[in-house]
Amino acid sequence: MAIEVGTKAPDFELKNQHGELVRLSDFRGEKAVVLLFYPFAFTGVCTGELCALRDELPTFVNDDVQLLAVSNDSPFSLRVFAEQEGLEYPLLSDFWPHGEASRAYGVFDEEKGCAVRGTFIIDKEGVVRWTVVNGLPDARDLNDYVKALGTL
Repeated sequence: MAIEVGTKAPDFELKNQHGELVRLSDFRGEKAVVLLFYPFAFTGVCTGELCALRDELPTFVNDDVQLLAVSNDSPFSLRVFAEQEGLEYPLLSDFWPHGEASRAYGVFDEEKGCAVRGTFIIDKEGVVRWTVVNGLPDARDLNDYVKALGTL
């Protein structure tokens, strides 16, 4: 079960596609965070979602908001994926310990070994203010993120 609105967002420390450590807490007091979990790089629905975010990047990466996309792929795979698709925002690897961050947010599918499509909008104080969880085959609507960010 995914964590609920009003819950303090669990902190994590994950490597991005360049091998740099990123902590959720690094943004506390500075920016709201759109935290997006997705199953795997290079898959059809995931690629479509992440490229749609790329195409609307100023909405999701600016002085007030930071987008963080998390999958259970290795950082090496994420680097190739980011380069291939022109993704310039952080792609974080929840590879090892496998699924630790995904489990903390309640979006890890134990049978499939990957995160489901969970999105969490976290305010500057580190509190979850909006969330949506979709099944593996179901893409999310970016307009919902924009509406949720508008309420912060």
